[in-house]
Amino acid sequence: MPTLPSQFAGVTVLTKANVYFDGKVVSHTVLLPGEVKKTLGLIYPGSYHFGTDAPERMEIVAGACRVTLDGSTAAKDYAAGTSFDVPGKNGFTIEVKTGLCEYICSFLK
Repeated sequence: MPTLPSQFAGVTVLTKANVYFDGKVVSHTVLLPGEVKKTLGLIYPGSYHFGTDAPERMEIVAGACRVTLDGSTAAKDYAAGTSFDVPGKNGFTIEVKTGLCEYICSFLK
């Protein structure tokens, strides 16, 4: 698996946060050259369900989580340095047991 980036250069960051679940999931949008969009975020302990419009790749930067993709009964654990993909027009439940889970979400074309 490729190494996760520690920084992004030459980007635009939207200052207004994306706040979900009463502040338990918070991210900021990062726009890269070539119409590439990512979000960088934090997930506090709890269980949260998200729907997707476009396909997404979630890369775990720090912490850990457990993910169940819609249509599946199998949950899978993800630690720092791992990632999972979610199809477009789908969804997933992400659970953080302790601490913070930090992530990069890439919107795939």
